[in-house]
Amino acid sequence: MKETLDLCESPAIKGETRFCATSLESMVDFTTTQLGTNSLNVLSTLVHQEKRSKQQLDQSFVVQPGIVKMESPAAVACHSKLYPYAVFYCHKTMDSRSYIVPLMAEEDGSSAAVVCHDDTSHWDPRHAIFKMLGVEPGTKPICHFLPPHHFLWVSKQQPWLPTSKNISLLAS
Repeated sequence: MKETLDLCESPAIKGETRFCATSLESMVDFTTTQLGTNSLNVLSTLVHQEKRSKQQLDQSFVVQPGIVKMESPAAVACHSKLYPYAVFYCHKTMDSRSYIVPLMAEEDGSSAAVVCHDDTSHWDPRHAIFKMLGVEPGTKPICHFLPPHHFLWVSKQQPWLPTSKNISLLAS
């Protein structure tokens, strides 16, 4: 809980707008404030779980053909945080790209929302990702998959939206 409170109360880094949403309504309000009131799509990582135990969810996935780059000039990511009630850390960052990446595990057609941050020069140099990758802030783009139950909001203004069964739109 302390980590969630610290994150929600800390100042945004340069080029970022952040907000901790405690309801779906406040998440939508923040997102439309950042991206406009045009139609939005909500994308999320989808892992088919019907026939899997908890241990089987910790498995490898293979990236499949059909990666879709979001042409939207901006996106808002909302990450679920540990707290006694629903809290989502939502943020809009500049200098980032978003993708939907088809994945395969046991022939199931899962898909993942991916965000690549091109400019990490203003990130905390102690961030764990820099240690994991052995890079310094601002030297390389950092890409990451959004876990299930995290959301990526993008504008619905372009005609690129896929209809493949491997790509899942949570809402239209």
